[in-house]
Amino acid sequence: MDSTVANLIHGFSIALQPHNFLFSLVGVLIGNLIGVLPGMGIMATISILLPLTFGMPPVAAILMLAGIYYGAQYGGAICSILLNLPCHPSHAVTCLDGYPMTRQGRGGVALGITMLASFFGAAFGIVQMILFAPLLVRIAFQFGPAEISTLMLLGLLAGATLARGSALKGVAMTLVGLTLGCVGSDLDTGTSRFTFGVMSLYNGIDLVAVALGFFGIAEFLKSINRLTIGDLSGVRVRMRDMRPSRADLRESALPILRGTLIGSLCSLIPGTGPTIASFIAYAAEKRVSRHTERFGGGAIGGVASPEASTHSSVQGDFVPTMSLGIPGDAVMALILGALIIQGITPGPQLMTEHPDVFWGLIASFWIGNILLVLLNVPLIGIWVRLLQIPFRFLYPCALFFICVGVYSTNNEMFGVLQTLVIGIVGYGLMRLGFHPAPVLLGFVLGPRLEENFRRALLLSRGDPWTFVGSPISATFVALAVLLVGMQVVLAWRGRRRSRMDAVLAGNERGRRMTPAEAPAVTGSLEV
Repeated sequence: MDSTVANLIHGFSIALQPHNFLFSLVGVLIGNLIGVLPGMGIMATISILLPLTFGMPPVAAILMLAGIYYGAQYGGAICSILLNLPCHPSHAVTCLDGYPMTRQGRGGVALGITMLASFFGAAFGIVQMILFAPLLVRIAFQFGPAEISTLMLLGLLAGATLARGSALKGVAMTLVGLTLGCVGSDLDTGTSRFTFGVMSLYNGIDLVAVALGFFGIAEFLKSINRLTIGDLSGVRVRMRDMRPSRADLRESALPILRGTLIGSLCSLIPGTGPTIASFIAYAAEKRVSRHTERFGGGAIGGVASPEASTHSSVQGDFVPTMSLGIPGDAVMALILGALIIQGITPGPQLMTEHPDVFWGLIASFWIGNILLVLLNVPLIGIWVRLLQIPFRFLYPCALFFICVGVYSTNNEMFGVLQTLVIGIVGYGLMRLGFHPAPVLLGFVLGPRLEENFRRALLLSRGDPWTFVGSPISATFVALAVLLVGMQVVLAWRGRRRSRMDAVLAGNERGRRMTPAEAPAVTGSLEV
């Protein structure tokens, strides 16, 4: 413990150096701005700034790129809650309850809870990185292909609960996401799948196109005939209106804690990322909540849990990247590349060979998250005022930023066309009562499930019992079976309740009938 405190003091002495502090501040400011702007992605931003880090000191370069990464998560939540536009896939589930809270005049409360959940989740992730990094590395080594594939299966089944309404529609939309994830070249054989001869599809459908198509373009088409912005009397810019009440804090305390724990656990598995963590946290919160009917209509737990999970996972993703050299997601792969460019090899020896980078980065997490809270508190009023812009101005501007963000991902117009087609299809599905949230989950989890499923079968020479051969994978399979059983029981109870309600309603009508009407009804029943 004494050595940990000494290392932290050394890290703060590194992070608080004027040039390092300046680059950390620049990173969180750029990240926050990129997060708020619809359609502007972290990948494109870090890719553009990556060449600028070649001539920078290693610590300053990593602090700036890391600040952009977790700073954008704060801004992305603001955009999702106020505009129903997930600037990043990890905030897609925040739209489900954050935007309804805004429509109810509680957008300020949603933003306040988001700030608390984000800071708590990030703080827990930082403490996790400080205290439990060696233990987390050992746990991560216990996850083989079988364990990862069963975890992905559990996440896909839980994705059905993300849908509003019928669970069957949620399963159907999850299958749509799995199908979209299969588009492109097979990883093992190189055979093209579902490309229909289009060369641009050989690399698969871009995640940004799927997220912004279903949640950006579809929402634009849904609101294109809306001439007014509705009642904004409940959306205030004053701090006292954005301050959560005691009831809100009590209602969100456990969701924040559960989301933080889920995000921390997901960050242990390399390649999982904050997107999967946020979806699993939302599904788990909806499952354990006593008021499941509120989810999708403005449940405060539906905002607090995924946001805490996202930020806990974002900070925790640095553990496998720094300790194992395995990036948690595509953004972490870029940061990993920046470390290698600087001549630093991530791995178990990083803490001893480059303590200034490791502990300076940890100290900058504390500084950067405090800066984000201090910056966003006065700036929230500006983001709230975006709602006062008429839709005829707001959505075309958002559509422009979406197109710019999608184009900048691969620098080709085909991605913009993908987003447009996906948006039109998503709009049609929304009109039919199919909510698009499970599509994104299936799209993200599907390729990892397929990859690890095939790898597990290859290692076991085709033995299916390998998926229950270890306690970890057997637990995930048992939870998946339990989840399916619960869905069947709930569907059976709902159908039985509907029949009972119909019988009671018929009896009520029968009691209200006059004696003259009763024979006519009896005769019709006999026929």
